[in-house]
Amino acid sequence: MIFITAKFRVLPEHAEAWPEISRSFTDATRAEPGCLWFDWSRSLDDTNEYVLVEAFRDGEAGGAHVQSAHFKNAQKELPPYLAETPRIVSQAVEQDDWSLLGEMEVPPRG
Repeated sequence: MIFITAKFRVLPEHAEAWPEISRSFTDATRAEPGCLWFDWSRSLDDTNEYVLVEAFRDGEAGGAHVQSAHFKNAQKELPPYLAETPRIVSQAVEQDDWSLLGEMEVPPRG
């Protein structure tokens, strides 16, 4: 899979509204057949920063994502709300889902 993490620093006046501002892009991306997940989190240290964790089935699915109409639309619509160019880490990894974090294993409850 292609595993991507990106940090988006949003202008302070738009930080609270970012989930709604990015909603159509998020929903359209999640609906792509090759999208495994597309999840936003907000930084605990910088309330103007959102972290996007996304994964696509393979390079072909990732390529389809960046060629999609909703991606091209986001390239036009989202930058005016940002304080800087987003930063990204993108890697191909040999798995297709999350692995368990064995160092913090939680025993069965109940």
